[in-house]
Amino acid sequence: MTHREATPSRGTGPDRTGHEPAPPRTPGADRTERDLRDALEALAGGVLPDPDAYRTARGEWLRRERRRRLVLAVLVAVVFALATLIGLWVLNQAPSDPGVIFSGDGAAAADGPSLPRVHP
Repeated sequence: MTHREATPSRGTGPDRTGHEPAPPRTPGADRTERDLRDALEALAGGVLPDPDAYRTARGEWLRRERRRRLVLAVLVAVVFALATLIGLWVLNQAPSDPGVIFSGDGAAAADGPSLPRVHP
């Protein structure tokens, strides 16, 4: 016998919930239980599934799927439009005076001195 087998686990002792143990069964309890079981079986046997249950559930699932895809498409379009507008706004904030690249008299760069070319 190991220590684990000899030591009971927590909560495996007597009932600590405050419930009393079940009273001994009376002779009529079996008959009552059988009558209740028969009544519930008769009630459950009278319940018929809706013939359109699958079609209704599938239609509802497809509507939710279409709505989810539509919401996703709208969200992507909104994010794309916002990114485009922010990009255009940033480009519009650039200074209008010419930058370093365009400062000069407009002469071609090839007119000035160049580095010697190595011919193979």
